[in-house]
Amino acid sequence: MSTSPLNLVNVTIEYPDGDGTLKALDSVNLTVQAGQMVSVVGPSGSGKSSLLAAAATLVRPTHGLVLIDGTDATGLGDKDLTALRREKIGIIFQQPNLLPSLTAAEQLIIGDHLRGKPVKAARAKAAELLDVVGLSSSADKRPHQLSGGQRQRVNIARALMGNPKVLLVDEPTAALDHERSDSIVRLLRRVTDDFRVATVMVTHDTEFLPLTDSVATMRDGRLTAPVPASI
Repeated sequence: MSTSPLNLVNVTIEYPDGDGTLKALDSVNLTVQAGQMVSVVGPSGSGKSSLLAAAATLVRPTHGLVLIDGTDATGLGDKDLTALRREKIGIIFQQPNLLPSLTAAEQLIIGDHLRGKPVKAARAKAAELLDVVGLSSSADKRPHQLSGGQRQRVNIARALMGNPKVLLVDEPTAALDHERSDSIVRLLRRVTDDFRVATVMVTHDTEFLPLTDSVATMRDGRLTAPVPASI
């Protein structure tokens, strides 16, 4: 099997639908290499969210394999699956969902605490990542003191705390204006390159597709093979 950080092989997800079944994903294949950024576009209800859920190991496929850094996630029990997700996958949700009582630095530190990492090391890592996303001077600010773009930057830094192999991004610019959207996608491009993560970004902003390496289209649960973003 492929040793790519992310490899979906004939992944199908079916749900009961009256007397039949509904295919949220239909034999989806996707391989993303380290340092590669793939964007996924498609109409609402096409299966984009199901694709991210399968890649994040949050939903077990009805058929097919989900390989994360060479490990078959579909063959793991719940405990091992949680550990794999915590150590190998970073998820950037559309809404940052930051804890209102915690500072920007604490949002990151709590994740490493759950991973059992020493607090001192977590503080140093949090400071490093906040610098990466341009928020060194905002480390002690709470969510209500940050702009929407800054909250999304904290979200990105938090996703990187576990040194993930895979970065899954759901509509990161949905709530941002054009200028902040551009800066967020450029930041995602940079961290993909610098941290050598395999990034999948679901987006509706076709304007930013050239910043990614390739584009795949979802429709009716089926995913087209990615094509170069410049096309």
